[in-house]
Amino acid sequence: MIEHRTDVPRTYRVVAGALRPIFRAATRYEVSGTEHVPASGGFIVTPNHVSHIDPFPWAHVLYLRGIAPVFLAKSELFQTPVVGQVMRGAQQVPVYRESRRAVDALRDAVTALEQGRCVAVYPEGSLTRDPQLWPMRGKSGAARLALQSGAPVIPIATWGAQELLPPYARVPRLHRRHRVQIRFGPPVDLTDLAARPDERHVAAEATDRIMAAITAELEQLRGEPAPAQRHDPSTHGQQVTGNYRRAPRTRPGGHP
Repeated sequence: MIEHRTDVPRTYRVVAGALRPIFRAATRYEVSGTEHVPASGGFIVTPNHVSHIDPFPWAHVLYLRGIAPVFLAKSELFQTPVVGQVMRGAQQVPVYRESRRAVDALRDAVTALEQGRCVAVYPEGSLTRDPQLWPMRGKSGAARLALQSGAPVIPIATWGAQELLPPYARVPRLHRRHRVQIRFGPPVDLTDLAARPDERHVAAEATDRIMAAITAELEQLRGEPAPAQRHDPSTHGQQVTGNYRRAPRTRPGGHP
C-alpha cells in the first residue's frame, strides 16, 4: 500500500466547487473524530445511510482535507448523459448489482486503495429500512474489500441529513439551515480475521463488526441506544433496492 495520496481529479474539484455554496447555505456541520482519518495511504470509509443527500456532508469534510472519496456507485448512474460523464471524470467505480460483473467493482476498489485513495462503501447497500433510521443489516462488500486489501476501515455516522432531504423525497427542505452531525470512528479491528480460512464466515463476522462500529458512533450522535436487534429487510418482506415504500407496479389483471 503506497503512502501518498492521489491528486483530486479536476472534475471532482469542479463539482465540489459548485455544490459547496449550496450546502453551506442549507446546512451547518458538527464534525467530530477527524483524528481517526488516516494521514496517508488508502483507506475505506463506511457510512450509515439515511438520505440520498447524506454522502455530500462527510465527503465535503474529507475533501477539505485534500481527500477525494471514490464512491462505489450503481452502474445505472454511469449510463445517464450528464451524471455518467461526471462520475467517470471524477474516477468513481461502477457497481453492477446482481450480475456477474459485480466482482469488477471489488477489483477496481482494491486498485484505488493501492493508489492511496479513500474508497467509500455503504455497507447497508441502500437507504436503511429501519423505521427509526438505525443502521440495518449490512452486506459483505466492505468487509471483503477490507480483508482483501488490508486497508483500514473508518466507520462514519451521520445524522440530520434526513431532515434536509427525507428518505426517497425528491425536493429538499430549504426553509431553514439544518444541523448535520458527522462523526468519524476509530478503525474497525479486523486483524484477527485476515488469516482465517473460512471466507464466508470471516466476511460475515467482519461485516457485523463494521455495522456495530457504525451503530456505536451513531448512538453517540443521537444520545440514545440502538435497538438490540438490527433490522433485517428480508424478514419484513422489504425489497433490497429502490424505494421499498412505493407500492409495486401491477400487470393487467392485478398481478405484480
